[in-house]
Amino acid sequence: FLEAFESLLRFAENRTSSLFETAYRPMAKEAAEPVKELFTDISLYILGAETTVESAVLRFFDSLFPLVYSRLINPGITDLSEDYTECLRLTRQDINPFGHYSKNMVTELSKSLWASRMLSQALSLGIEVINSTEHAALSKECSRALVKMQYCPHCQGLTLIRPCVGYCLNVMRGCLASVAELDAQWREFISTLEYLTNEMAASHELETALAGIWSSVNEAILHAQLNGPQLSATVDKVCGQPKQQEGNLSSASIVPVKEVTGTQTFVMAHTSLSNRRREFISYMKRSRTFYASIAERLCDGDLVMRDSSTCWNGEDVV
Repeated sequence: FLEAFESLLRFAENRTSSLFETAYRPMAKEAAEPVKELFTDISLYILGAETTVESAVLRFFDSLFPLVYSRLINPGITDLSEDYTECLRLTRQDINPFGHYSKNMVTELSKSLWASRMLSQALSLGIEVINSTEHAALSKECSRALVKMQYCPHCQGLTLIRPCVGYCLNVMRGCLASVAELDAQWREFISTLEYLTNEMAASHELETALAGIWSSVNEAILHAQLNGPQLSATVDKVCGQPKQQEGNLSSASIVPVKEVTGTQTFVMAHTSLSNRRREFISYMKRSRTFYASIAERLCDGDLVMRDSSTCWNGEDVV
């Protein structure tokens, strides 16, 4: 699952980077770092870090605005000082240069990434539970019962006689009583996983949200360019007028962008995660009764004597 997540994130990041390289070349080099930070924040969020999708997206647009303003809206700016850049960053939310697109991006990503984050945390919890119960400590009473069941027939020279099924079940259930108490919680855990995987396949689909980031960013930049004169007038009042080249270059031409990369890679990543989801939840549903049926699983096969009239009941051969 984590590999599939990472594959989708890298694909979405490359897709967004190629948008700048293809359509907004004057700011492509400087936009690389904000793009990288955005997808790093998304990855950390999915893995359970104490952050929010909203803070990650808004921080991205805060970093993007000075670049859009100085490279696309007013390409004649020659001196973009740290103070002026910081002023643009701080006033971005008040000026709202990207319209509703930044908020829409927060909304869309929050829904899909929430389900992915919960699933990631649920998987980590499941691993923790399995690892902690893999080496269950045996009590003295359990150890004695196991020795009696397995080896006491040997003292009578009965090395080929195996325990009776009912006897084995009684011993194993006694030994695994504390583990079997996890049954109700484990069933609930499996149901939660099923719910989360269904959510991810429905309205909270991670693949669609990540693949749409480049489009949201493109629409946001186009919106800012179209409102360039009004933005410039507002920025001049708030941050002052920066130094300009003589003649003041005209704003970069607005070029609508179609799909910036082929969809084949995305389809492969999408199919990979979708298939993993289906296979995973199908497998997990089969383990719904795992902790309740450990004794039955252990008392199966070669450990016990089945379909025979001769077996060891703890006291004698019956």
